[in-house]
Amino acid sequence: MPIPPMLKGRLTLPVIAAPLFIVSVPELVIAACKAGVVGAFPALNARPREQLEPWVVRIKSELADYAEAHPGEPVAPFAVNQIVHASNERLAHDVEVCVRHKVPVTITSVGQPGEVVKAVHDYGGIVLHDVISVRHAEKAVEQGVDGLILVCAGAGGHAGTISPFALLSEVRRFWDGPVVLSGAITNGRSIAAAQALGADLAYLGTRFVATQEANTAPAYRQMLIEATAKDILYTPYFSGIYGSYLRQSVAAAGFDPDNLPTGSRRKIGVAISDGPATDVKAWRDVWSAGQGVGSVDDIPSVAECVARLKREYSAALAEFDRARFAID
Repeated sequence: MPIPPMLKGRLTLPVIAAPLFIVSVPELVIAACKAGVVGAFPALNARPREQLEPWVVRIKSELADYAEAHPGEPVAPFAVNQIVHASNERLAHDVEVCVRHKVPVTITSVGQPGEVVKAVHDYGGIVLHDVISVRHAEKAVEQGVDGLILVCAGAGGHAGTISPFALLSEVRRFWDGPVVLSGAITNGRSIAAAQALGADLAYLGTRFVATQEANTAPAYRQMLIEATAKDILYTPYFSGIYGSYLRQSVAAAGFDPDNLPTGSRRKIGVAISDGPATDVKAWRDVWSAGQGVGSVDDIPSVAECVARLKREYSAALAEFDRARFAID
Protein backbone atom coordinates (compact mmCIF):
# COMPACT_ATOMS: atom_id res chain seq x y z
CA MET A 1 0.00 0.00 0.00
CA PRO A 2 1.23 3.56 -0.66
CA ILE A 3 2.25 6.30 1.68
CA PRO A 4 2.31 9.94 0.54
CA PRO A 5 5.60 10.63 -1.30
CA MET A 6 6.53 13.48 1.05
CA LEU A 7 6.65 10.98 3.94
CA LYS A 8 8.93 8.46 2.26
CA GLY A 9 12.31 8.26 3.94
CA ARG A 10 11.25 10.72 6.63
CA LEU A 11 9.66 8.39 9.18
CA THR A 12 11.13 6.05 11.75
CA LEU A 13 7.67 4.57 12.33
CA PRO A 14 4.50 4.61 10.20
CA VAL A 15 2.79 6.87 12.73
CA ILE A 16 0.97 10.19 12.99
CA ALA A 17 0.69 11.70 16.46
CA ALA A 18 -2.93 12.80 16.19
CA PRO A 19 -3.88 16.47 16.66
CA LEU A 20 -5.32 16.76 20.17
CA PHE A 21 -7.48 19.70 21.19
CA ILE A 22 -5.72 21.74 23.91
CA VAL A 23 -3.11 18.99 24.40
CA SER A 24 -1.10 19.37 21.17
CA VAL A 25 1.29 22.31 21.40
CA PRO A 26 4.50 23.14 19.51
CA GLU A 27 6.66 21.29 22.04
CA LEU A 28 4.77 18.05 21.38
CA VAL A 29 4.72 18.52 17.60
CA ILE A 30 8.44 19.32 17.39
CA ALA A 31 9.41 16.39 19.61
CA ALA A 32 7.31 13.99 17.55
CA CYS A 33 8.80 15.15 14.23
CA LYS A 34 12.33 14.95 15.60
CA ALA A 35 11.60 11.38 16.70
CA GLY A 36 10.51 10.52 13.16
CA VAL A 37 6.70 10.49 13.43
CA VAL A 38 4.35 13.12 12.05
CA GLY A 39 3.47 15.65 14.75
CA ALA A 40 0.14 17.45 14.42
CA PHE A 41 -1.88 20.12 16.19
CA PRO A 42 -5.33 21.66 15.70
CA ALA A 43 -5.15 25.21 14.34
CA LEU A 44 -7.72 26.13 17.00
CA ASN A 45 -5.20 25.34 19.75
CA ALA A 46 -3.36 28.55 18.87
CA ARG A 47 -5.30 31.21 20.74
CA PRO A 48 -5.92 33.96 19.92
CA ARG A 49 -5.82 33.26 16.20
CA GLU A 50 -2.84 35.62 15.81
CA GLN A 51 -0.81 33.01 17.68
CA LEU A 52 -1.11 30.49 14.84
CA GLU A 53 1.53 32.09 12.64
CA PRO A 54 4.21 32.22 15.38
CA TRP A 55 3.49 28.56 16.15
CA VAL A 56 3.92 27.52 12.52
CA VAL A 57 7.07 29.62 12.10
CA ARG A 58 8.59 28.19 15.27
CA ILE A 59 7.86 24.59 14.29
CA LYS A 60 9.27 25.05 10.79
CA SER A 61 12.37 26.82 12.07
CA GLU A 62 13.21 24.34 14.82
CA LEU A 63 12.69 21.34 12.56
CA ALA A 64 14.83 22.88 9.81
CA ASP A 65 17.62 23.61 12.28
CA TYR A 66 17.43 20.09 13.69
CA ALA A 67 17.50 18.51 10.23
CA GLU A 68 20.56 20.57 9.29
CA ALA A 69 22.35 19.57 12.49
CA HIS A 70 21.41 15.87 12.13
CA PRO A 71 21.67 15.10 8.40
CA GLY A 72 21.56 11.35 8.91
CA GLU A 73 18.31 11.30 10.88
CA PRO A 74 14.79 11.27 9.40
CA VAL A 75 12.80 14.31 10.49
CA ALA A 76 9.10 13.93 9.85
CA PRO A 77 6.94 16.72 8.40
CA PHE A 78 4.31 18.31 10.63
CA ALA A 79 0.57 18.66 10.17
CA VAL A 80 -2.09 21.20 11.08
CA ASN A 81 -5.66 20.12 11.66
CA GLN A 82 -8.42 22.33 10.22
CA ILE A 83 -12.06 21.97 11.28
CA VAL A 84 -13.86 22.59 8.02
CA HIS A 85 -17.36 22.80 9.48
CA ALA A 86 -19.27 26.04 8.79
CA SER A 87 -19.26 26.83 12.51
CA ASN A 88 -15.49 27.41 12.46
CA GLU A 89 -15.27 31.18 12.06
CA ARG A 90 -11.47 31.03 11.98
CA LEU A 91 -11.19 28.65 9.03
CA ALA A 92 -10.39 31.22 6.30
CA HIS A 93 -7.78 32.94 8.48
CA ASP A 94 -6.16 29.72 9.62
CA VAL A 95 -6.00 28.22 6.13
CA GLU A 96 -4.49 31.44 4.75
CA VAL A 97 -1.70 31.31 7.36
CA CYS A 98 -0.95 27.66 6.61
CA VAL A 99 -1.01 28.21 2.85
CA ARG A 100 1.33 31.17 3.13
CA HIS A 101 3.81 29.09 5.14
CA LYS A 102 3.27 25.97 3.03
CA VAL A 103 2.41 23.62 5.88
CA PRO A 104 3.28 20.20 4.43
CA VAL A 105 0.34 18.17 5.76
CA THR A 106 -3.19 19.36 6.46
CA ILE A 107 -5.66 17.19 8.34
CA THR A 108 -9.29 18.15 7.75
CA SER A 109 -12.18 17.17 10.00
CA VAL A 110 -15.94 17.59 10.44
CA GLY A 111 -17.10 18.86 7.08
CA GLN A 112 -16.40 19.11 3.38
CA PRO A 113 -12.66 19.52 2.63
CA GLY A 114 -12.86 20.52 -1.04
CA GLU A 115 -11.89 24.18 -0.75
CA VAL A 116 -9.01 23.40 1.59
CA VAL A 117 -7.81 20.66 -0.75
CA LYS A 118 -7.59 23.15 -3.63
CA ALA A 119 -5.67 25.68 -1.53
CA VAL A 120 -3.21 23.12 -0.20
CA HIS A 121 -2.62 21.44 -3.56
CA ASP A 122 -1.72 24.79 -5.10
CA TYR A 123 1.58 24.81 -3.17
CA GLY A 124 2.20 21.05 -3.19
CA GLY A 125 0.92 20.10 0.24
CA ILE A 126 -1.28 17.09 1.00
CA VAL A 127 -4.63 16.73 2.73
CA LEU A 128 -5.70 13.80 4.91
CA HIS A 129 -9.36 13.73 5.94
CA ASP A 130 -10.95 12.21 9.07
CA VAL A 131 -13.85 9.85 8.34
CA ILE A 132 -15.99 7.55 10.47
CA SER A 133 -18.05 5.87 7.74
CA VAL A 134 -17.90 4.67 4.14
CA ARG A 135 -20.20 7.51 3.08
CA HIS A 136 -17.82 10.10 4.55
CA ALA A 137 -14.88 8.36 2.89
CA GLU A 138 -16.55 8.36 -0.52
CA LYS A 139 -17.34 12.07 -0.27
CA ALA A 140 -13.78 12.90 0.77
CA VAL A 141 -12.34 10.96 -2.15
CA GLU A 142 -14.69 12.81 -4.53
CA GLN A 143 -13.27 16.09 -3.21
CA GLY A 144 -9.71 15.13 -4.00
CA VAL A 145 -8.10 14.35 -0.65
CA ASP A 146 -4.73 12.63 -0.69
CA GLY A 147 -5.49 10.18 2.10
CA LEU A 148 -8.17 9.00 4.50
CA ILE A 149 -7.94 8.78 8.28
CA LEU A 150 -10.36 6.10 9.48
CA VAL A 151 -11.46 7.04 13.00
CA CYS A 152 -12.87 3.71 14.13
CA ALA A 153 -14.51 2.25 17.20
CA GLY A 154 -12.25 2.48 20.24
CA ALA A 155 -10.54 5.71 19.22
CA GLY A 156 -10.42 8.74 21.48
CA GLY A 157 -11.98 12.08 20.63
CA HIS A 158 -14.82 12.13 18.10
CA ALA A 159 -14.59 8.44 17.25
CA GLY A 160 -16.86 6.36 15.09
CA THR A 161 -18.61 3.11 15.94
CA ILE A 162 -17.40 0.80 13.17
CA SER A 163 -14.71 -1.82 13.79
CA PRO A 164 -11.40 -1.07 12.07
CA PHE A 165 -11.61 -4.54 10.49
CA ALA A 166 -14.94 -3.69 8.87
CA LEU A 167 -14.37 -0.05 7.90
CA LEU A 168 -10.92 -0.57 6.43
CA SER A 169 -12.07 -3.57 4.44
CA GLU A 170 -15.00 -1.65 2.93
CA VAL A 171 -12.94 1.44 2.17
CA ARG A 172 -10.31 -0.64 0.38
CA ARG A 173 -12.97 -1.76 -2.11
CA PHE A 174 -12.91 1.68 -3.73
CA TRP A 175 -9.79 3.46 -2.41
CA ASP A 176 -6.23 2.26 -3.01
CA GLY A 177 -4.60 5.45 -1.79
CA PRO A 178 -3.06 6.18 1.62
CA VAL A 179 -5.07 5.10 4.65
CA VAL A 180 -4.33 6.06 8.25
CA LEU A 181 -6.00 3.86 10.86
CA SER A 182 -7.20 4.95 14.29
CA GLY A 183 -8.81 3.02 17.12
CA ALA A 184 -7.13 1.86 20.36
CA ILE A 185 -3.62 1.91 18.86
CA THR A 186 -1.25 2.56 21.75
CA ASN A 187 1.70 0.22 21.26
CA GLY A 188 4.04 -1.07 18.59
CA ARG A 189 2.21 -4.36 18.13
CA SER A 190 -1.01 -2.54 17.24
CA ILE A 191 0.89 -0.34 14.74
CA ALA A 192 2.07 -3.51 13.01
CA ALA A 193 -1.45 -4.93 13.19
CA ALA A 194 -2.85 -1.81 11.50
CA GLN A 195 -0.51 -2.42 8.57
CA ALA A 196 -1.42 -6.11 8.50
CA LEU A 197 -5.06 -5.03 8.10
CA GLY A 198 -4.13 -2.96 5.05
CA ALA A 199 -3.51 0.49 6.50
CA ASP A 200 -0.40 2.47 5.60
CA LEU A 201 -0.03 4.51 8.77
CA ALA A 202 -1.32 4.39 12.34
CA TYR A 203 -2.95 7.33 14.12
CA LEU A 204 -2.03 7.52 17.82
CA GLY A 205 -3.71 9.99 20.15
CA THR A 206 -4.06 8.65 23.70
CA ARG A 207 -0.45 7.44 23.86
CA PHE A 208 0.81 10.95 23.07
CA VAL A 209 -1.56 12.63 25.53
CA ALA A 210 0.46 10.78 28.15
CA THR A 211 3.85 12.27 27.29
CA GLN A 212 5.92 14.92 28.98
CA GLU A 213 5.72 17.44 26.13
CA ALA A 214 1.91 17.32 25.92
CA ASN A 215 -0.13 20.14 27.43
CA THR A 216 -1.86 17.70 29.77
CA ALA A 217 -3.02 18.54 33.29
CA PRO A 218 -1.36 16.44 36.03
CA ALA A 219 -4.71 14.97 37.08
CA TYR A 220 -5.43 14.02 33.47
CA ARG A 221 -2.10 12.21 33.22
CA GLN A 222 -2.82 10.27 36.39
CA MET A 223 -6.25 9.25 35.11
CA LEU A 224 -4.66 7.92 31.92
CA ILE A 225 -2.24 5.78 33.92
CA GLU A 226 -5.02 4.37 36.11
CA ALA A 227 -7.72 3.88 33.46
CA THR A 228 -8.60 0.84 31.39
CA ALA A 229 -10.97 0.31 28.47
CA LYS A 230 -13.98 -0.03 30.77
CA ASP A 231 -13.45 3.59 31.87
CA ILE A 232 -14.20 5.03 28.42
CA LEU A 233 -17.63 6.64 28.07
CA TYR A 234 -19.02 7.31 24.58
CA THR A 235 -21.51 10.18 24.55
CA PRO A 236 -22.56 13.23 22.49
CA TYR A 237 -23.48 15.22 25.56
CA PHE A 238 -20.40 17.34 26.08
CA SER A 239 -19.58 18.50 22.55
CA GLY A 240 -22.68 17.88 20.47
CA ILE A 241 -20.90 15.06 18.60
CA TYR A 242 -20.31 11.56 19.96
CA GLY A 243 -16.95 11.39 21.68
CA SER A 244 -14.94 9.15 23.99
CA TYR A 245 -14.31 10.45 27.51
CA LEU A 246 -12.76 9.20 30.73
CA ARG A 247 -15.53 8.30 33.18
CA GLN A 248 -13.44 9.60 36.07
CA SER A 249 -13.25 13.07 34.53
CA VAL A 250 -17.01 13.08 33.90
CA ALA A 251 -17.57 12.30 37.58
CA ALA A 252 -15.03 14.91 38.69
CA ALA A 253 -16.96 17.52 36.66
CA GLY A 254 -20.05 16.84 38.76
CA PHE A 255 -21.93 14.37 36.54
CA ASP A 256 -23.05 10.81 37.10
CA PRO A 257 -21.42 8.89 34.21
CA ASP A 258 -24.19 6.30 34.32
CA ASN A 259 -27.02 8.85 34.24
CA LEU A 260 -26.05 11.67 31.91
CA PRO A 261 -28.88 13.95 30.72
CA THR A 262 -30.33 13.02 27.38
CA GLY A 263 -29.49 14.99 24.26
CA SER A 264 -26.36 17.05 23.82
CA ARG A 265 -25.13 20.52 24.69
CA ARG A 266 -21.86 22.20 23.78
CA LYS A 267 -21.60 24.09 27.05
CA ILE A 268 -23.23 22.93 30.25
CA GLY A 269 -23.83 24.92 33.44
CA VAL A 270 -23.48 22.55 36.38
CA ALA A 271 -23.10 22.88 40.10
CA ILE A 272 -19.98 21.08 41.31
CA SER A 273 -20.39 20.07 44.96
CA ASP A 274 -21.83 23.09 46.75
CA GLY A 275 -19.89 25.63 44.73
CA PRO A 276 -21.11 28.12 42.13
CA ALA A 277 -22.31 27.10 38.68
CA THR A 278 -19.41 26.27 36.39
CA ASP A 279 -19.18 26.08 32.61
CA VAL A 280 -18.00 22.58 31.85
CA LYS A 281 -16.45 22.06 28.42
CA ALA A 282 -15.34 18.98 26.58
CA TRP A 283 -11.57 18.47 26.37
CA ARG A 284 -10.84 21.24 28.91
CA ASP A 285 -12.78 19.82 31.86
CA VAL A 286 -14.05 16.46 30.58
CA TRP A 287 -11.04 14.57 29.29
CA SER A 288 -10.78 12.21 26.36
CA ALA A 289 -9.05 8.89 25.83
CA GLY A 290 -9.43 5.88 23.58
CA GLN A 291 -10.03 2.29 24.57
CA GLY A 292 -6.33 1.54 24.27
CA VAL A 293 -5.72 3.54 27.46
CA GLY A 294 -5.12 0.32 29.40
CA SER A 295 -1.70 0.08 27.71
CA VAL A 296 -0.66 3.45 29.14
CA ASP A 297 1.13 3.17 32.47
CA ASP A 298 3.72 5.95 32.44
CA ILE A 299 4.49 9.47 31.18
CA PRO A 300 7.65 9.24 29.06
CA SER A 301 9.17 11.91 26.88
CA VAL A 302 8.08 11.74 23.24
CA ALA A 303 11.55 10.49 22.27
CA GLU A 304 11.34 7.69 24.86
CA CYS A 305 7.80 6.85 23.79
CA VAL A 306 8.69 6.56 20.09
CA ALA A 307 11.81 4.51 20.86
CA ARG A 308 9.66 2.06 22.81
CA LEU A 309 7.06 1.91 20.03
CA LYS A 310 9.86 1.14 17.56
CA ARG A 311 11.11 -1.76 19.69
CA GLU A 312 7.60 -3.16 20.07
CA TYR A 313 6.88 -2.71 16.37
CA SER A 314 10.09 -4.48 15.31
CA ALA A 315 9.40 -7.33 17.72
CA ALA A 316 5.87 -7.71 16.37
CA LEU A 317 7.08 -7.82 12.76
CA ALA A 318 9.62 -10.49 13.66
CA GLU A 319 6.90 -12.50 15.39
CA PHE A 320 4.61 -12.16 12.36
CA ASP A 321 7.41 -13.46 10.14
CA ARG A 322 7.98 -16.47 12.39
CA ALA A 323 4.25 -17.24 12.33
CA ARG A 324 4.17 -16.94 8.53
CA PHE A 325 7.09 -19.31 8.11
CA ALA A 326 5.48 -21.76 10.51
CA ILE A 327 2.32 -21.79 8.37
CA ASP A 328 4.30 -22.12 5.15
